[in-house]
Amino acid sequence: MDGLLTLDGAKRSCAGASRGIPRPRRGRVSAGAVLDTAAQGYLVFDARLRVVLCNPQAARLLGVARQAGRGSLSRMLQESSTLGAGAQLALMQAAQAARRGDGPLDAQEIGGLQAHVRPLSAPADDAPATPGASLADGAFWLISLNQAPAATGAAQSDALTGVADRGTFLTALGALLTDPPGTDGVTVLLVDLNGFRTVNETLGASSGDELLRVVAQRLRSALRTGDLIGRAGGDQFAVAAGGFPRPDTLAARLVELLGRPYLIEGQVVHASASVGIATAASDGGPAPARAQADRLLHAAGMALRQAKAEGRRTICVYHPAMQADAQARRQLEADLRAGLALQQFELFYQPQTALDTGALIGFEALLRWRHPERGLVPPDAFIPTLEAIGLIVQVGEWVLRTACCAAAGWPGRLAVAVNVSAVQLMSQDRLPRAVASALAESGLAADRLELEITESALAHHAEIALQALQAVRSQGVSVSMDDFGIGYSSLSQLRRFPFDKIKIDRSFVRDLVADRGTGTAEAVAVVRAIAALGASLGLTTTAEGVETLEQQRLVRAEGCTNMQGYLVSRPVPSGDVATLIATMTQAHH
Repeated sequence: MDGLLTLDGAKRSCAGASRGIPRPRRGRVSAGAVLDTAAQGYLVFDARLRVVLCNPQAARLLGVARQAGRGSLSRMLQESSTLGAGAQLALMQAAQAARRGDGPLDAQEIGGLQAHVRPLSAPADDAPATPGASLADGAFWLISLNQAPAATGAAQSDALTGVADRGTFLTALGALLTDPPGTDGVTVLLVDLNGFRTVNETLGASSGDELLRVVAQRLRSALRTGDLIGRAGGDQFAVAAGGFPRPDTLAARLVELLGRPYLIEGQVVHASASVGIATAASDGGPAPARAQADRLLHAAGMALRQAKAEGRRTICVYHPAMQADAQARRQLEADLRAGLALQQFELFYQPQTALDTGALIGFEALLRWRHPERGLVPPDAFIPTLEAIGLIVQVGEWVLRTACCAAAGWPGRLAVAVNVSAVQLMSQDRLPRAVASALAESGLAADRLELEITESALAHHAEIALQALQAVRSQGVSVSMDDFGIGYSSLSQLRRFPFDKIKIDRSFVRDLVADRGTGTAEAVAVVRAIAALGASLGLTTTAEGVETLEQQRLVRAEGCTNMQGYLVSRPVPSGDVATLIATMTQAHH
């Protein structure tokens, strides 16, 4: 039988001799003695994919210590210093195919080596290679290795970063799951780089590419020999660690490492990482290797989504409840897409008044979703999802057009304020074009439109956002900073961009008269300081969430210029605005 090596002397021919395998001497000869003298590299593994023999030449070609060949073949290949993840996987797959009797078993180039895997038979009294194991215990297979003229493993790597691409990583993960090292199973960590898009947009694609290459290098430096690393797509990397007892410790190390500053093309760049973790035990049960790998990576993705929802530099471990949450989120996404198509969104309007005279000065447009089963859904229940799936841009432009058309029909110089999402600011040109189009379509004067921007929107996309806002302001539209005082850089943002108005967050107004000891005093101090800052910069200050006469008295006393809240009116549907305007105008006169 071609490809069958026998080690029991001259009674049987060695068909593999023509391939360079040494012909054993007459008599009983240990397999180890024969293979030790060979010029080729040889590995022998059993039906459980355990390495039972490894000659010195194989150890050299693989870049492992010879004693490494005393355990699983998968673990040994992972410890190779000469084979990349793709080549390790290819050789493991060839061994698995030979064990199953699948073909082809012809020699192939793998990671710079010429490898050939074929069955091996041996006599019952041959010397065991590992304690308690004998070559007579069952079937065995031989891997012969030679240096190949050129490597082919690069085709299985991500061209930009040099780590395994997504497909190669998943296949390698599947192989690892069939023979996990140690007793701690296999853990997948999905790493997302926060801030990559900003680098790409502000410094250019070449800087973004260089950042990804440096991230890949840092990840390699933090991992053990044999751990898998791949690029899952975009700015996400996947790591598979076998036998790691504390994956959260590894994740924390990766977050710290990737959060250090980068020097990219002569510029210091800051980024951070979020990590989702899933273990083989948490992915739902046994399955074919590739399917199990897909499911495990998907579980890590759900954990990553939760981590990002909780903030940057966050680590989250997968829990089965996330599956139900994911299903609910997918249903919400589908409902929102249908809601946009079926025109289920509508605007409510909440009045804003001048504190010194009580006169109505305008309205803030507030988005609502009238769902056929959920009823009237408040914005905080669906806007984050609109942002996540990118629909907020379309919805936001509809809000802008609708609000401008409504305000054009109001009497006098009443203004309308429209909230702008951070996602709408990610394009330098789209928001200014949308504003110009809405003003032209409605005929509304530009100085009657106000855009409200949260500080978080500026923090995430500072340069692009500020350029977009400059273009909007050049059209005569005013811009206000919403929720002022709750961020970490409100004052610095005021220095970078000439806002027209600041809106004091409702949490400070609520605490003005709350029985909270020092909290009340602090709220009063904050409101006073913001009002004084606005006055010194020539800005109007609007106190949000005013619900009582005492709160109104205090914000007026501390120097605020405008107010908004339930004390004046709750938000009303568009059909009730004309009546509200008439009522408030008559009451004021």
